[in-house]
Amino acid sequence: MLARCGNNSPTVALRIGKASFRRLYLRMALTPSTMLPLGTLAPDFRLADTVSGKPVALAGLAAAPALVIAFICNHCPYVKHLRNGLAAFARDCQARGVAFVAISANDPGTHPADSPAKMSAEARAAGYTFPYLFDETQAVAKAYHAACTPDFFLFDAARRLVYRGQFDDSRPGNGLPVTGKDLRGALEAVLAGKPVAASQKPSLGCNIKWRPGNEPDYY
Repeated sequence: MLARCGNNSPTVALRIGKASFRRLYLRMALTPSTMLPLGTLAPDFRLADTVSGKPVALAGLAAAPALVIAFICNHCPYVKHLRNGLAAFARDCQARGVAFVAISANDPGTHPADSPAKMSAEARAAGYTFPYLFDETQAVAKAYHAACTPDFFLFDAARRLVYRGQFDDSRPGNGLPVTGKDLRGALEAVLAGKPVAASQKPSLGCNIKWRPGNEPDYY
């Protein structure tokens, strides 16, 4: 079955063929990062980890030399595509003392696959070693101007935004390997005390599933 970001009709696939429909669907579903201004201070948050049940707050991560925040979800084919690479990258981060958290803000009322219980199960199945937080009110996603899944934000030791955008150039169906090259390169620069290149590519993926009437002005 074709994974869905939206409400595209399966009858279209029958008319044009499943492979062609998948390519067309993935192009239509693309939503880019908003590219929050570099230098922005990390907005505060305190959210529950769906695995441990414990709250995770920005203040509790202050000692880390860098902070990566990833807005992801369970059902999105773009997230599924880099699932293993994301898990490996996070392990690398944690081994070097870098804080890594993932947040899902999707409305489980319309997308039950993204409920907290399903998030907890997915974290275990995917081998996620980082907190997987649920943004029930969607206020944190709005504060970060998160727009898509996946959407990545890297903050330096002072919690100033130094990178926002894609993991790498790999997308479902384009044949490129998942390496995390763009985000890894930015992190290496931060840890080496070097400036991060200002030329950054937006991430692309499914739009965050806002609750009806709760859509941000940048949506």
